[in-house]
Amino acid sequence: MSIREPGCEDTLELELPRPAAYPAPVGAVGAWGPAATAGGRFRLLPVEPRRDLALLAGWMNDPVVDRWWSLAGTQERTAAHLGAQLAGDGRSVPCLGLLDGRPMSYWEVYRADLDPLARYYSAAPHDIGLHLLIGTARDRGRGLGAELLRAVSALVLRHHPRCARIVAEPDVRNAASVAAFRAAGFRKAAEAELPDKRAAIMLRDR
Repeated sequence: MSIREPGCEDTLELELPRPAAYPAPVGAVGAWGPAATAGGRFRLLPVEPRRDLALLAGWMNDPVVDRWWSLAGTQERTAAHLGAQLAGDGRSVPCLGLLDGRPMSYWEVYRADLDPLARYYSAAPHDIGLHLLIGTARDRGRGLGAELLRAVSALVLRHHPRCARIVAEPDVRNAASVAAFRAAGFRKAAEAELPDKRAAIMLRDR
């Protein structure tokens, strides 16, 4: 499946905010360009709700995804999750991950130091956080998550010279996710009791 132009899909008509230009604090993620990985050519594409909502809602209703994201349900529920970011000041940018042009993952690139997460660890100015889900079953369980995390981490550090480290907070029970972050160069710095989970605070230093 490749990305199509907005307006080509039959999707639920919802009042959704349009993606902003993301001037700051995260920046223009869509302009970061592609990265070569062992799995193919990868790039981040900021979410366009009218184009991407049906796809993302389908992923959220996959039981493997819902176990950790808890967003199964209607397209309206997915739209509300996206809208909270798209209507903000650019401190969290929802993105599709495209591998050789095929959408296969969902990412949130966010300023961890400006996020509620900062209350639960020793946040430093310009920390960048990552959330990741692999949307397609064909891409799970073969080490691709770690490969993509390495690629996106490199993009973040290249385009954010003031960022000294990248932060993640997977559920401590999600062994596959924790292992992927470790394989991508993250270290477990602590555990934290967040409102919705006990998280492993994973850090990757510049």
